[in-house]
Amino acid sequence: MVRVVIVGQDPYHGFGQANGLAFSVPSRIGIPPSLANMLKEAGAWPAFHGDLTSWAQQGVLLLNTVLTVAEGQPMSHKSLGWERLTDAAIRAVNREREDVIFLLWGKEAQAKARLVDEGRHVVLTAGHPSPLSYERYFKGCGHFHKVNELLSSRGEPQITWNLPAEASAASGLPA
Repeated sequence: MVRVVIVGQDPYHGFGQANGLAFSVPSRIGIPPSLANMLKEAGAWPAFHGDLTSWAQQGVLLLNTVLTVAEGQPMSHKSLGWERLTDAAIRAVNREREDVIFLLWGKEAQAKARLVDEGRHVVLTAGHPSPLSYERYFKGCGHFHKVNELLSSRGEPQITWNLPAEASAASGLPA
């Protein structure tokens, strides 16, 4: 069940980094700076890995606005059609669920706010957690704390932002 949607821009563009969940990386891959900044903001740093499967298992949809990139070329597949699919996913969550918390990080993600009925859902925006905008536009946004406050106020379990010591414990996949 989707309770929170985190929208980013595009997958990591380094070889072997992307694993299908926005901001997440396979456990054997070093933690990219954007993810490290997120984990710092969540109070979940340091972490042993960057596999966010445990978040997904708690109802956090980790979605990028674009789903592929050419290696070493961020946003290289923008405007190739992925936006139609990711817009449809956001519209479906908006239509089918109630009281979802949308976290839209960066300009590409913030543009998706138009797809969300803010009378039925909560939308929180901040800059992208990349090192280029972290200090000025993401650090201190308090989104992780706000999410848990909102969930608690509804009587729902909070999201455990700390990652398990071993990624395989979270995903059921070999580390």
